[in-house]
Amino acid sequence: MRKAAAVPLSLLGLGIAGLSYASVVERNWFRLRRFDVPVLARGQRPIRILHISDLHLTPGRTRLLRWVRSLAALNPDLVVNTGDTLAHPDAIEPYLHAVAPLLDRPGMFVYGSNDLYAPKPKNPTRYLWRTSKGEVRQKVPNLPWEELGAAMTAAGWLDMNNATARLKVADLDIHVGGIHDSHIDRDRYDTIAGPAPVDADLRLGVMHSPEPRNMSRFADDGYQLLLAGHTHGGQLCVPFYGALVTNCGIDRARVKGLSRHEGSWLHVSAGLGTSPYAPVRFSCPPEATLLTLVPRRPVAPDGTSIRKVR
Repeated sequence: MRKAAAVPLSLLGLGIAGLSYASVVERNWFRLRRFDVPVLARGQRPIRILHISDLHLTPGRTRLLRWVRSLAALNPDLVVNTGDTLAHPDAIEPYLHAVAPLLDRPGMFVYGSNDLYAPKPKNPTRYLWRTSKGEVRQKVPNLPWEELGAAMTAAGWLDMNNATARLKVADLDIHVGGIHDSHIDRDRYDTIAGPAPVDADLRLGVMHSPEPRNMSRFADDGYQLLLAGHTHGGQLCVPFYGALVTNCGIDRARVKGLSRHEGSWLHVSAGLGTSPYAPVRFSCPPEATLLTLVPRRPVAPDGTSIRKVR
């Protein structure tokens, strides 16, 4: 009897240890990822984009707030926030303090569903067989998303929710197209549809949720780089296997990091936070990303990249 009882007790201990690690250690183990993206024309100077997403911020996340504030030391040329910044109505002031050094730089943002609607307790296992799309029932937002947007635009950041814009960053002429969150059916790609101007040095697409239907429209319209968040990188991943779910239409292989979508580059951020009702991460640390855009390599007649040999 003792031997039989030892197995469940050991499993219970292992489960408690794993939960403690996921909620206390990895959830606060913030990392900066770096990628070079060969998207610029030859001869253009590289620029650096800081991509942040999915803070799901509550006022008490002091470690997260300090870490975000430290990102200003990277001196990015452009900052892009792909949404789900809020998780509490009192989180705007702490967020603005954290990003204050970054607000002095060129930047832009789109909203995620959690910027409008406060999170609610849910059974997290439901993500194994469905996404959370359509779960928002209230029609009137209960988070101060307008105040959040007004503060960022007052600092000079661009509101890219169903909008286009043109800006100059480090001598680079950038055309941007952005959409609101498709997860709550607020995306209106038709309002920005059409070929992106070919005379722009960079054509950048910004969204919260990486839904393939929108990504394909961006790619068809000539956008070279697409930025998204929402997935949390799967949030709970299995070592050597990866994410179990993506919570949207994108495949598991592209749930985070840099990849290709048709003719475009795609970067999906695993994000910096979690819902306050599911404060765990496993094998998927919270992250921000510094993307260095560099010139494309010459292409040989067979379609392969030509590398300069020194």
